[in-house]
Amino acid sequence: MSEPQKIRVAVVFGGRSSEHEISCVTAGSVLSVIDTERYEVVPVGITRDGHWRLVDVDPSELAIVDGRLPSVPDTGPGLALALITPGAFLEVAPEAVPRLLGQVDVVLPLLHGPFGEDGTLQGLLELAEVRYAGAGVFASAASMDKVFMKALLTGQGLKTGPYLAVSDRAWTRDRKRVLDNIATLGGVVFVKPARAGSSIGISRVPDATDTEAVVEAVEAARAHDPKVIVEAGIRGREIECGVLESLDGGEPDVSLPAEIHVAEGYDFYDFEAKYLSSSSLSIPADLPDEVTRRVRRLAADAFEALGCEGLARVDFFYGDDGELYVNELNTLPGFTPSSAFPQMWAASGLDYPALVDRLIRTALNRRTGLR
Repeated sequence: MSEPQKIRVAVVFGGRSSEHEISCVTAGSVLSVIDTERYEVVPVGITRDGHWRLVDVDPSELAIVDGRLPSVPDTGPGLALALITPGAFLEVAPEAVPRLLGQVDVVLPLLHGPFGEDGTLQGLLELAEVRYAGAGVFASAASMDKVFMKALLTGQGLKTGPYLAVSDRAWTRDRKRVLDNIATLGGVVFVKPARAGSSIGISRVPDATDTEAVVEAVEAARAHDPKVIVEAGIRGREIECGVLESLDGGEPDVSLPAEIHVAEGYDFYDFEAKYLSSSSLSIPADLPDEVTRRVRRLAADAFEALGCEGLARVDFFYGDDGELYVNELNTLPGFTPSSAFPQMWAASGLDYPALVDRLIRTALNRRTGLR
């Protein structure tokens, strides 16, 4: 009697964004726990130059070791994208006629940042009628762009802090007006690439009226994205909460919230503080019961407001004024066992291997096409 055919899962990671290395770390963690008795895993790495490779890599090679960040090697069979036949997603493309790699049952996209987390890969998979884990095209694109994300959240009645968008055109043609507008935010501001994550390219400016410091911060952000967002600093505590799409089509499930404690010596939760320091989390966050309930309710509301699927991490400020401000929503949050999202779910009763399995099962249950 033949064994039942395994479900084929393409794990896609790396990519062209500035978060390439973090995506590789995420993939290494997922590949180390995915159930190979149930799933046939097809690891697909995308190099920084955008080349798709069928990779044969030990998950341990995708870890951060002594501060060294991993990347996708530009070796191994090249892959072409086959979009003519529904379900035929990848082809090996050597010198001769391409050989079909085979039908993929589901794709697990582990790409952080632009050209992966922003709806581009999701659109490709929709065209191929391939099921995939995580948010769809619109929710991915809207959540990646912090300006549109905040506009949509406030439009649904969720509170965010004051912010300003800085477009490439405004910065190059009318910089003085932009700087004058930023100065009206007053006090501390955070200057960020509008479409990046992992705290890359972010600067903290102690005084919004300090023109020289603001210009330097905007230029630093523009090195990663020509579109920039400037957010007014909010005095308070940083709280995070995980959300998962329900397996039965009901309300999303929400984790216990966590509080971020930034390591000593860092002004804010930047890339180094997040990945290379002793910054820590308290799970569950030490909050009054009523505030915990509000955080969880608002996390689910934000997930629904943006039309998310699969998973999301919602970040809040619990202000000294007692208000809860939604800072942002990430449709592919940090996903190593030490990241906040898996830790929150582990504390809520869903360990890391089970979390990975749930994302795949949720994606398999999803129909293709408009939903």
